[in-house]
Amino acid sequence: MGLEEGGAMRALMRRKQVDSDRVRAAGGHQLAKELSVTQLVAIGVGSTIGAGVYVLVGTVAREHAGPALTLSFLIAGVAAALSAFCYAELASRCPSAGSAYHYSYICVGEGVAWLIGWALILEYTIGGSAVARGISPNLDSLPWFLARHELPWFDVVVDPCAAFLVLVVTALLCKGIKESSFVQGVVTVLNCFVMLFVIIAGSYIGFQTGWVGYKVAGGFFPYGANGMLAGSATVFFAYIGFDSVASTAEEVKNPQRDLPLGIGTALSVCCSLYMLVSVVIVGLVPYFAMDPDTPISSAFARHGMHWAMYLVTTGAVLALCSTLMGSILPQPRILMAMARDGLLPSFFSDVNQRTQVPVKSTIVTGICAACLAFFMDVSQLAGMVSVGTLLAFTIVAVSILILRYAPPDEVPLPSSLEASFRLSQEYDEEKVRGPPVDANHEQLSSVVESINDTLIEKKQDTSVEESKRRKAAVCSISSVCVGVVVLTTSASFTFLPFLLRCFFCVFGGLLLLAGLGVLCYIDQDDGRHSFGHSGGFICPFVPLLPVMCILVNTYLLVNLGGGTWMRVGVWLVMGVFVYIFYGRTHSSLTDVVYVPVAQAEEIYGSSSSSGFVA
Repeated sequence: MGLEEGGAMRALMRRKQVDSDRVRAAGGHQLAKELSVTQLVAIGVGSTIGAGVYVLVGTVAREHAGPALTLSFLIAGVAAALSAFCYAELASRCPSAGSAYHYSYICVGEGVAWLIGWALILEYTIGGSAVARGISPNLDSLPWFLARHELPWFDVVVDPCAAFLVLVVTALLCKGIKESSFVQGVVTVLNCFVMLFVIIAGSYIGFQTGWVGYKVAGGFFPYGANGMLAGSATVFFAYIGFDSVASTAEEVKNPQRDLPLGIGTALSVCCSLYMLVSVVIVGLVPYFAMDPDTPISSAFARHGMHWAMYLVTTGAVLALCSTLMGSILPQPRILMAMARDGLLPSFFSDVNQRTQVPVKSTIVTGICAACLAFFMDVSQLAGMVSVGTLLAFTIVAVSILILRYAPPDEVPLPSSLEASFRLSQEYDEEKVRGPPVDANHEQLSSVVESINDTLIEKKQDTSVEESKRRKAAVCSISSVCVGVVVLTTSASFTFLPFLLRCFFCVFGGLLLLAGLGVLCYIDQDDGRHSFGHSGGFICPFVPLLPVMCILVNTYLLVNLGGGTWMRVGVWLVMGVFVYIFYGRTHSSLTDVVYVPVAQAEEIYGSSSSSGFVA
């Protein structure tokens, strides 16, 4: 029993190597490198700016922030930037399909990577279905066969239009990444023009009328600073879309340069548009008089521009279509990455030779999302989308800490190179034994041995110090994670007695500060410079920035509600069983030999020089 538990624990903790061009070429699964910075920005902005912003402005202004809505968007944008910085470094160092699943598999371990990948599958499926369901109500004149119908026997409202749109997007994604990114770019540009119209026309009206929305009796902060912060927690989810950019990393022409630029530019564009729209709308109409369902079009209607309603509705439909593409695009790549690693059947890892996209995974994704969109009103499941995203954001920040302070110092050796590894071991043993030495060389040998002993002692001292530093770093990262969980849960569980909450808040805060303090004190690992593909973006303010990212995202996760966590829990338990009965035994890391990084490079070098290809 103990051996089985030990084997299971080793399976959960095993980590894979950064996917290099050599490894991908050996596997034969190659995606087309077609994407530039412009296309990445289009994917990022299109996936982020959904129709929600056309409604979110009124809801958050009325219930939380008032005229301070602009600051709520700014704070949420800064919080999202914390995750974006972490994503940018990992995406440039590990440019492969799979996004957060891929990073956590390299830095944390197979068990956590599986749960992240499984959660992302749920996120993108439900997210795409929910977006598709939101499009048809905005289309007034639909043919009978595409309109919504109620099935009286089953008490179900089916939506053929939503399913049809999902299938259209799926067919487009199967055509190729270049074609689909071009279409998404066109739709995103049109949506941005609608938002620019809102900003420019709204500013003109505001200067004509004197910005009446800023002259309310409650002042700029009618709900206080707490209301503004509550508003920023709500609008934070308007920024979760840039992970779609990271999922296309393998299809980027120059990932070290283009991925950070694409992620950063997309987030900056979205934050600027959100803030400018909110500045205009809360200035045109007092926050308490806003229409919670159609705040933008009703604001123009109050000033005699009824025709603007049609333009705003068009912008909402365009935003939904762009978000639909951004929701379905990443999932086939997640499935492909998991299948490459053996955790899912190889069916999902097939790449079409002509279009150079994972067509089979895309079709399966499209069919599942279309069925959900057709039969279910998934709006009640929308919170489950946030769980996958926030889990991914959190684990990416943890991966940055691991990469900087305790990067993997051993890598799995492919089975095809294990023979070379054994030969290398035998050769080293023969060198240690050495040939017999005659008496004439005994004196010289003793001198050489004494010098070697001194060098070995120095090397051993350095190795011991490095081992202590790595252990301290691992304990500190663990302390930060445990402290964040204790602090956020105790602060959020208001049903607990006050003194008990205070005790756990202090305890969690001390764990967090102790771990952060040690990380600030000790040196970062020298191995971080050569980890993965060097020369890309470097996340600033480590360890403070990733720790802040972990804190913000964990707080939002804890506050998603018990119902959401129960539904997600069912899905995660299903994932655990799939992993136990399939993924754990079919993993490509089963029975692999782990060797130090330097030794692996030697073996790869000797194999390539002798004409042996891994």
